[in-house]
Amino acid sequence: MDIVAGPVSPSRPLVEPEIRAITVDDVSAALSEGLRDFRAAPAFGLLIGLVYAVGGNLLFWTASSFDLVFLVYPLAAGFALIAPFAAVGTYEASRRMEKGESVGLSDLVGAVPPHARRELAYMALVTLFGMIVWIYAAGFAYALFFGVRPLPADDLVGLIVSTPRGVFFLIAGNLLGGLLATAIFSVSVVSYPMLLDRDVDFVTAMIASIRAVLAAPWVMLGWGVFIASMLAIALVPMFLGLVVILPWLGHASWHLYRRAVAPA
Repeated sequence: MDIVAGPVSPSRPLVEPEIRAITVDDVSAALSEGLRDFRAAPAFGLLIGLVYAVGGNLLFWTASSFDLVFLVYPLAAGFALIAPFAAVGTYEASRRMEKGESVGLSDLVGAVPPHARRELAYMALVTLFGMIVWIYAAGFAYALFFGVRPLPADDLVGLIVSTPRGVFFLIAGNLLGGLLATAIFSVSVVSYPMLLDRDVDFVTAMIASIRAVLAAPWVMLGWGVFIASMLAIALVPMFLGLVVILPWLGHASWHLYRRAVAPA
């Protein structure tokens, strides 16, 4: 007896997201809309920023306590890499505002849609892997130029600013870090908000994110540099600037996603 197999229904619709090239005006509008959302629901954003700031201080003091001063700079710079994951709560707040839903603290805590939880966890692992590669690359560059023995902070700073070896280390480290940061930014700038917004897997979201970057590379590069610059400024007063900067940029990132990816 012949058995005829029926069509297999995929768990998700295999529809490729439509990508739109963003412009500088889109970035400007997203920043304005992000500030509006932050003002509309400040408590949740401030809480996320505060947790992030406390985590940054813990990492800083841990590195200092173990005489790993050379990791302080890459750890601080690496904060820009994991910012998209840290801002997931602000994406959800902006998403709910669009739908006219409540955005109180009790509504937002644990409000990630069921379809997104597993895929966001996978995406977080991708980001964590990128952060680990970032730290290992920083350690490798340090060992290549200065050896494996940690140097006191004063000696290290003196070597970097006053010797050719230190200058080459700084240039090489920043070039390597820039390449890694560009790669991680490219796969995450759109993927995190998309996983909240649509029932897609994390690989589809990462591909869509890369396509969004390639559709407007210079604008997206400028957006990445702007985010990194604002976060760098926020780190200076013991990470406290993150309390405000992180939620603002998080809300703005949601609105930029809305402009970069056409509605389903």
